[in-house]
Amino acid sequence: METKTKRKNKKFKRKLRSRLKVSNNYSRLRLCVFRSSKHIYGQIVDNETGKTLLGISSKDIEAKKEDKGKTDISFRTGEAIAQKAIEKKINTIVFDRSGYKYHGRVKALAEGARKGGLKF
Repeated sequence: METKTKRKNKKFKRKLRSRLKVSNNYSRLRLCVFRSSKHIYGQIVDNETGKTLLGISSKDIEAKKEDKGKTDISFRTGEAIAQKAIEKKINTIVFDRSGYKYHGRVKALAEGARKGGLKF
């Protein structure tokens, strides 16, 4: 069984690896993801200035009856952030998963953003 410090260390290493790949691409904006136990948050950040251009969370999305859980809400959150980005004329981004595995809710948010019209 892994200890808590080993798990945190593994996540930190994944975060550094992904951040290095993303930060080398200054010409594009990045979509950062934060996942809590109840909600998921996405924000588009300018790499050069470090400023957040727009952000959205699953708190802003109204739950529908056909939603089966947090994964469906994450997918709709991705679609909503893509819609806001296209309104601000943002088309291409880099996806920053912030050390989370590309699985489950993080993957659903990315696929929702792609379906909404963003290009990764």
